[in-house]
Amino acid sequence: MGGVRPIPDAEAPMKPTTDWMQDAEAFHPGEQAAQARYGVRERLAEVGQQVIRSHMPLQHRELFARLPFVALAGVDAAGQPQATLLAGPAPGFVTSPDDRTLRVDALPARDDPLAPVLAIGAQFGLLGIDLSTRRRNRANGVIATLDASGFTLDIRQSFGNCPKYIQVRELLKRVAQAADVEAAVASDRLTSKARALMMEMDTFFIATHAAGQRASGGSDMSHRGGRPGFVRIGADGRTLTWPEFAGNLYFNTLGNLLEQPRAAIVVPDFERGDLLHVTGRCTIDWTGPEVEAFPGARQLVRMRIVSVLWRPGAWPLRWRLLQTSPYLHDTGRWD
Repeated sequence: MGGVRPIPDAEAPMKPTTDWMQDAEAFHPGEQAAQARYGVRERLAEVGQQVIRSHMPLQHRELFARLPFVALAGVDAAGQPQATLLAGPAPGFVTSPDDRTLRVDALPARDDPLAPVLAIGAQFGLLGIDLSTRRRNRANGVIATLDASGFTLDIRQSFGNCPKYIQVRELLKRVAQAADVEAAVASDRLTSKARALMMEMDTFFIATHAAGQRASGGSDMSHRGGRPGFVRIGADGRTLTWPEFAGNLYFNTLGNLLEQPRAAIVVPDFERGDLLHVTGRCTIDWTGPEVEAFPGARQLVRMRIVSVLWRPGAWPLRWRLLQTSPYLHDTGRWD
C-alpha cells in the first residue's frame, strides 16, 4: 500500500503469550449476558466449544488466500477501536504457513486510522469475506511479527459466519492511487459527502473490543448489511442508529459493546473507492417501540459519533453489485 513507512525493530519477536487465558468458555461474559437474554446461553456454551477454535481449519486458510482484501480491527492507546479495509496487490496477499498463523503482505497507508495501532503484541481482529460467494470467516489474535512488507497474526480464535445480509458483488478492477488524490478530511460529525454515502450504502464493517488477556476477548471485526437507508443519521450529523438483524446468536459485537461501549465502523464506496471511518460510543436498545417498528430488527444500536475521517480514493478496489441478499426481503429502512 502507498505511504508505508519503515518500522523500527521490525523483525523483533513478539513477547511470549503464556499469559493468555485459554478459556474453558468460548464466549466472554458480555457475550454470555447477551445470549442469556434470549435463552440460548446453555446451548451456545456447548456449541461454542465445537465451532470456535484456536486454529484455522483448512477451508478457512484456503479462503483467506483467495481474497483481494480483508477487514481489520484494532484498538488504539486510548482504548478506542479502529477499523479499516486493507487490500493487497493481488489475491494471495494473505497466506497461512500453518493453522495458527496468518501472514498479510500489506500495510495500512499513513492516513489510515489503523496505521499507528499496528504493533507487535497488539490484539487484532480480521474478517475475511468473499463478496462473490458470501463466505466469511473470522480470525482474532495478536500481531506476532511486523516488517516493512506486512505482518503476521498469531491466531487465538477462528470461526465461520453465516452468509446472511451479504450482497453479492463482482470485483471489476484494482486501480493505482492517483497522484492528485484529495487529502483525508477529519471532522467531529458527518459531512455532506459522508451523509450521502451513508444514505446510499448497503454494507459496513464494525470493530469492537473486549479487554483482557483471554482468547475470547480482544478486538473483533464484523459485517453489517441492509437495504440502502438502514442506518439513520441524526439531524446534527453526530449520531447513527442501525438495526441488528437475526444472526448466529453468538452476539460477538453486542457482547463486546456490553463490556466496552466504544466502536468504530468503516463504510466503503464500492464504485469510487472512498472510505468513511467513524468512531463513537454505542448504546443498545434491546426492546422498545422503535425496535418493534423496524422490520426485521431484533435490537437497535445507537452510536454517538466521536470522530469522522473521510479518505477519498483510499481503497483501490472497484466493484459492481450483482445481487442483494435474499435475507433483506423482511427487513426495512428508515424513512
